[in-house]
Amino acid sequence: MKAGIALAIMLPGALAFGQQSSPTTVLRSDAKRRVEQAQGPADSSGTSRSISPVTPGPAQPSYLTSIYGLQGVLAETLDGSTVAAQSVDERFNPASSVKLATALVALQNLGPEHRFVTSLWAGGKIDKTTGTLTGDLIVTGRDPSFHYEHAIMLARQLNQLGIRAVTGNLIVAPGFTMNFDWSAKHSGQQFLESVDAARRSAAATRAWLDERSLVGDKESLSSVPSVTIVGDVQVGSAPPEAIPLLTHKSSKLVDVLKVLLCYSNNFMAERIGENVGGPQAVSSTLADKLKINADEIALSSTSGLGINRVTARAMTKILRALSDELRKHNLSLSDILPVAGIDPGTLEDRYTDALTRGSVIAKTGTTRAHGWRRQLAGWRNENEERTGRAVRDPQSARQRAPFSSQSGRHCQRNSKRTGRPRSFRLSPRALVDAPRGFGL
Repeated sequence: MKAGIALAIMLPGALAFGQQSSPTTVLRSDAKRRVEQAQGPADSSGTSRSISPVTPGPAQPSYLTSIYGLQGVLAETLDGSTVAAQSVDERFNPASSVKLATALVALQNLGPEHRFVTSLWAGGKIDKTTGTLTGDLIVTGRDPSFHYEHAIMLARQLNQLGIRAVTGNLIVAPGFTMNFDWSAKHSGQQFLESVDAARRSAAATRAWLDERSLVGDKESLSSVPSVTIVGDVQVGSAPPEAIPLLTHKSSKLVDVLKVLLCYSNNFMAERIGENVGGPQAVSSTLADKLKINADEIALSSTSGLGINRVTARAMTKILRALSDELRKHNLSLSDILPVAGIDPGTLEDRYTDALTRGSVIAKTGTTRAHGWRRQLAGWRNENEERTGRAVRDPQSARQRAPFSSQSGRHCQRNSKRTGRPRSFRLSPRALVDAPRGFGL
């Protein structure tokens, strides 16, 4: 018999990472607090006034995991049975775990098959006999995953249209970015240099060769794409008279999200967040569709940067909703989230031993504010038998359950009490668009 565990643990801003208190259990703590509240303040003689008799809460069930330190925790089985809980309605800093909410809303609004489009326009006449565009070349688009190799591919396609030189300027739209550079003008400069073989950097050439070799495109490697642009880089919109030339489509959103979440890329998360309306739109969507109360979540970014607050209960709802949304499209969590000990990125070196490798699919969260704080939100596989309790969920064969945990230590402790972890069934995938910069 097998089971999945859904777990949400978050470290509060007032406690530095690594600090722990004595073992505490939620039910006992709550009972003690209820007794103290019922007793009321002491009178002038120092004796507490008894308001009404209070019956202590039930004893801690043996199958619930003890929780160490001050954390927001909610661990559940797939069918909703509680494994561990503490401060489930208190808001904590989720750090990059916020990216799970961004991914969920992006999938809901755009769909997993969505592709970001980058377009090229001609602001003048084309003379194919000389290979010259007399006028400006315009670039539009908001692809968060646009890199060197994509610019060079566009240069190759321009060559196929008979264009090898541009007499005017390179005009890039305000939303255009390249190589995770927030500046449209800087991105435009990188584009200009990448399409021109004489100015192309070694990094750009290497990216082009690696990507074409990876996909087995020998034809593209048979020539050296090049377009010379005489003018400067300007930021602006395409004029009404501009003629459309080419379009480049990104990888599918589901593949972009896989890279984003494996490497916890802040830039990509913010750009995708912009495409769905920003942090307030993400919060509103979660409140509307998941019935998350306004006091359970407060977002200032869609990447986890800045001041964000989420309760363990809300994070668990987000995790379950993300799994449900993926299932609608015949996808699984491993299609967008890193698998510990298998996928590159933030979980590459976690849960790597033979017992735990591949048993956790999760998103990390790390912040240095007031000391190190770490979160881990995701799903975990383990044996179903645990102290006489069995998971009754009809989909338990998939062995999936959501959690979010401080440094994963809770997962490891929980394994000793609830059973041996088991690996998910996975189909390995190559991350073609592996980012060059990321944030935890």
